[in-house]
Amino acid sequence: MRVLAALAALALSCSSAGVERPSATSQGSREPSPQGRTEFAYFAGGCFWGVEHYLEQLEGVASVESGYMGGHVEAPTYEQVLSHTSGHVEAVRVRFDASRIGYEAIAKRFFEIHDPTQADGQGPDLGPQYLSVVFYADDAQKQATERLIGQLRDRGYDVVTRVLPAAQFWPAEDYHQDYYAKTGKTPYCHARIRRFGD
Repeated sequence: MRVLAALAALALSCSSAGVERPSATSQGSREPSPQGRTEFAYFAGGCFWGVEHYLEQLEGVASVESGYMGGHVEAPTYEQVLSHTSGHVEAVRVRFDASRIGYEAIAKRFFEIHDPTQADGQGPDLGPQYLSVVFYADDAQKQATERLIGQLRDRGYDVVTRVLPAAQFWPAEDYHQDYYAKTGKTPYCHARIRRFGD
């Protein structure tokens, strides 16, 4: 029964409106060029389905994987994260070719596809597993993130995004991966807003 309840909650979480199919290039199938520099970035901004969907569309991004980060339980399950017993947020791991796209460009897109001013979740998805967090892998990522937050605050946004060092990333269950590409649905809890004015 607990599994059925979790699946029911899953169906309600980040439910979709519309049936627009993503393009083939948005499905995370691109690989970095052999001479490229592979790096990783980690973001949490509400339901990981939508964050994954939008970040996969960036040229130079090789793959985006949904998962969990920031908690205290080893190998957490979706049910544990949903029940707030593991301490994790829904996050994504972005693998990108740094010779084709910089970290700051990915982080900028992250801040444009979710609401970094919402403190209790994202859209209708409320709870600690849906908080806005950037998990930086090194000082350069931390500085770039703080610079972008500063730009948003200068524009009047009361940014509540947490900036934390990257921790263990636990991939989510297979049925979460490339959710919108598999279902042909479109996320309704994420949408791009050009907050940086370009």
